[in-house]
Amino acid sequence: MTSLFLTCDEVRELTGIKTGKFGKRREELQAAALRTMKIPFYVNAAGRPIVSRAVIEGGSQHNTEAARPKWEPACAHG
Repeated sequence: MTSLFLTCDEVRELTGIKTGKFGKRREELQAAALRTMKIPFYVNAAGRPIVSRAVIEGGSQHNTEAARPKWEPACAHG
């Protein structure tokens, strides 16, 4: 059975970050990389970034930007 979330190894491969550096933990650097890639994630109690597998595999329920209607002014353009 496939897990609902990416494994530690999958997050490591996705972000390309295997170790901490510059005084930051690996998890902090991975979270920063996920933000840069605009991949939604949660941080668990251990400080590890948790990525839903559906986000990576193309699950539409996680694409909130596309589902959100764009704002348009009520006035008519003339």
